[in-house]
Amino acid sequence: MGLVTTGDFVLNKATSDRLHAIVRRYEGREPGKFRGEETIARNPDVSHGRYPPPETEPGGDSLRALHAEGVAWLTEEITDVTEQALAYFLFAALQQFYFDGNKRTGRAMMNGHLMMHGIDGISVPVARRQEFDSEMAHFYLERDATRMLAFLLSCHPQNAGY
Repeated sequence: MGLVTTGDFVLNKATSDRLHAIVRRYEGREPGKFRGEETIARNPDVSHGRYPPPETEPGGDSLRALHAEGVAWLTEEITDVTEQALAYFLFAALQQFYFDGNKRTGRAMMNGHLMMHGIDGISVPVARRQEFDSEMAHFYLERDATRMLAFLLSCHPQNAGY
């Protein structure tokens, strides 16, 4: 991740937009822009039930404000870097700032934040993909991050045995 090696990674919207543009570069729909900043005006759906994220509005002002407030809260109120990173991933996944690619972008942001602080990134093994999906569905529906945080920590190289 070039942003980490150059020391330019910052937990902010500009970095998230840049990573989202990379994650979604071949998938259309104006990558690198929050919902409302682009020309499409609909709300995304979540599988395993319906989760209504914040409304899409022209210009995306409220999503930008929500993101800025959330990042400020995470970095000011949570002192542990690992907790900040994992909480950011879940915050981004829940709020769905983009039409698609929110979890991938959130994981990239999570790992960038970890690596900027000298901590190995977290990778979800393919063999645990179904468990990841199930825990994310639980998180979306119950708004309880406990199980998802435990799952992510169990995937960290320090805890996963690799």
